[in-house]
Amino acid sequence: MKKQSIKGLAFIAAAGVLATGCDLLKDLDYAVTPNPLEMHGDSVKVKVDITFPEKGIKKKAYAEIYPAIGDHALKPLTVVGEKATANGKVVQYKPGGKVMYEDIIAYSPDMEVSDLAITGKVFKGSKEKDQIERTKIGDATVITPMLVAKDFRVIYANDQFKRVTEESMTAQINYMKGRSEVRSTELKREEILALEAFLAEAQTNAKIDVKTLKMVGFASIEGEEDKNNTLSTDRAGSAKEATMKIAKNKKVANEKAQDEASYTLTGKGEDYEGFKKALEASEMDAGEKDLILRILSMYNGATEREKEIKNLGKTFTYLDKNVFPAQRRTEIHVIYDKTGYSDEELVALSKSNIDTLNLEEILFTATLSDDLNEKLRLYTEAERLFPSDYRPSNNAGAVLYMQNKLGEAKSQFEKANNLQDNPISKNNLAAIAGVNGDRETAKSLLGEAAGAGSEVNYNKGILAIQDGMYDEAISNFGGEATYNKALAQLLNKDHNSAVSTVDASADAESAEGYYLKAIASARAEKLEELVANLKNAFNKDASLKEKAAKDREFIKYFENASFSTIVK
Repeated sequence: MKKQSIKGLAFIAAAGVLATGCDLLKDLDYAVTPNPLEMHGDSVKVKVDITFPEKGIKKKAYAEIYPAIGDHALKPLTVVGEKATANGKVVQYKPGGKVMYEDIIAYSPDMEVSDLAITGKVFKGSKEKDQIERTKIGDATVITPMLVAKDFRVIYANDQFKRVTEESMTAQINYMKGRSEVRSTELKREEILALEAFLAEAQTNAKIDVKTLKMVGFASIEGEEDKNNTLSTDRAGSAKEATMKIAKNKKVANEKAQDEASYTLTGKGEDYEGFKKALEASEMDAGEKDLILRILSMYNGATEREKEIKNLGKTFTYLDKNVFPAQRRTEIHVIYDKTGYSDEELVALSKSNIDTLNLEEILFTATLSDDLNEKLRLYTEAERLFPSDYRPSNNAGAVLYMQNKLGEAKSQFEKANNLQDNPISKNNLAAIAGVNGDRETAKSLLGEAAGAGSEVNYNKGILAIQDGMYDEAISNFGGEATYNKALAQLLNKDHNSAVSTVDASADAESAEGYYLKAIASARAEKLEELVANLKNAFNKDASLKEKAAKDREFIKYFENASFSTIVK
């Protein structure tokens, strides 16, 4: 058999012709799709359409064809003449015909700069008649999916810090049985003096803004219900007058508390709930407590309940002396907005006296700094002071991840998730797995991280690119313009959108961004744009010259002077 030859340069246009010098097999045409071959999802798919011309294979002949990518053998193909006894794909002698060949093989780095070639043997009957010499039918391999940036995103757990919080200062005035006058002795009690001091401070402290003063009056459960309703309202009113008098004191002078419009008055009537709580807390015999509670549940009307309780004799006397007095009261609730530390104060305290800050304040203070070491210090201190909360451990891990200390970061994320199983730390552990190339673990963890944040979908998008699922990747990346989204669009054969996306991203002028745009230009057959983008990429990162010189995305330009000049 004569040596095979490729007619012209047809293989560059995804076609090759095998011409032989014997009559058994001749003039076969090989069309490789795509050509060059492409790697997707860690594999290279090979599809070859083989055209047999009229009388291209003798009736009793058959051929064993062995395709390979470089040194990596693919599955063999046997083509059989119509009267041959071998097993394989039959091709008729007179009309010829077509045979489609497909295979898929795991990508290996040495396939990047390689050829798709065939060898083989030709038989007649059971005897080998000739060999098919190695013939290149295509190029290998485009590996553009490997340009994916493994910039898996981690999530900081949010603080619940509020600069302004609604607070309440509470005091209580007690009354004699059946009375609503405020006794002078009540105004000397410790909690009323504390109310006085608070109102004085609120007048001068810009961080305290009194909103309203609520007076809530109560009566004990003995006596007529209608009278007790009125009595509780009167007690709320007398407490208001007493509070306004305190506010007018020169040492206090609280303007808000002197204004009647600041007050709300509520008479709650007989305090059955308070009575039950006081009863349960009293030293009364447990059996007697149960009896009184049964009476309260059995009788709906206040009159009937009181009558039955009075019939208990000594028990009622005990209640009248030890339980009822606490119900004869008005609760004073001063509702105010409290403004916390300023940013400057938080930063200063975090360095001088961090133990005075609560967890939310420390977590918030960490967000005020761009210094990763300072963030880590604050999160480490928060771990020390609040060891049961998962957020400091998680956030310390996020800082370590940004510092590329993956082992330490993983330990922190695991610690956080052990403290509280949570989707945020699951996402962050997935990021570690993704960077380390453990895609299956990353996928599993991301499946448990739903709701943690947009970072989860972004990370899923990276994995989708690596799996060759480009539509899914684009969907996961959402509306944000990023390099990886542009790459997914390019791989999805939408090079125009890819260019628009990367131009709107942070990588518009990065070496990687320019290189991606160069590939899009090559696919669109825009030589000038290709050259301009590669020049910009090389100016940012000269090492990309070596990659471009062998990148099969640019194979049709390898002999072009403009291209070859810039990659030297």
